[in-house]
Amino acid sequence: MGVSVFFNGIRENRKLMDSFDPREIRRRLGLNQEEFWSRIGVTQSGGSRYESGRSMPKPVRELLRLVHVERIDLSRVKKEDFEIIDHLKSNQPDLYQSMRKAVRGKRTKH
Repeated sequence: MGVSVFFNGIRENRKLMDSFDPREIRRRLGLNQEEFWSRIGVTQSGGSRYESGRSMPKPVRELLRLVHVERIDLSRVKKEDFEIIDHLKSNQPDLYQSMRKAVRGKRTKH
């Protein structure tokens, strides 16, 4: 199974995130523990413990999802981006939906 198929499956079924395997995600990305965990501010030893079954706090799990599953570069995300999204949803819902469909269509073509 390819990486894109794996991640598309996760996106389609959010419930998988409750029982997902961070070691499997890391391996499919071809990253070592240091590379994988440091991108979300976790030490290699802490990540190793999570991979061995220790309970992962929700904020860490969410960061892992955003960075490694959704592939979001957090250094590019600003609060203003979310404010714009909220404004569009509230004041221009048709435009928001149109833009959302366009982005989804662009993603599926890659």
